[in-house]
Amino acid sequence: MNADTIVEYIAAILMVTGGVMSVVSAIGLIRLPDVYTRSHAATKSSTLAVLLSLLGAFLYFWAVERFIGVRLLLGIIFVFLTAPVAGHVIIRAAHRSGVKLADISKGDELEEARDKLRQEKESRSEG
Repeated sequence: MNADTIVEYIAAILMVTGGVMSVVSAIGLIRLPDVYTRSHAATKSSTLAVLLSLLGAFLYFWAVERFIGVRLLLGIIFVFLTAPVAGHVIIRAAHRSGVKLADISKGDELEEARDKLRQEKESRSEG
């Protein structure tokens, strides 16, 4: 077994792991109770799934065809940078528009922090 075969196996393992993470992400979207946890499942695990799949494809093309795919590298960087930010913005917009947490949630720490900031702002404006 030479180095190319080992890299092919590693690439295959990465791609299969990416597929499994995609299934986990889909299950999370179906089973989780509210928009906040669903968005977490959609952004975190699907980002990992896409990154693993693209990395596996990059390694495969590098090992088999001696081709360094700049598009694959750019795709990895783009997904790594944009998916978590998009998830954060969607969750923040949901929170600001008043979407309620699930009943099983312990507390809303962001709302508590926003209330504290409002109180501090009001006390500064009064004084």
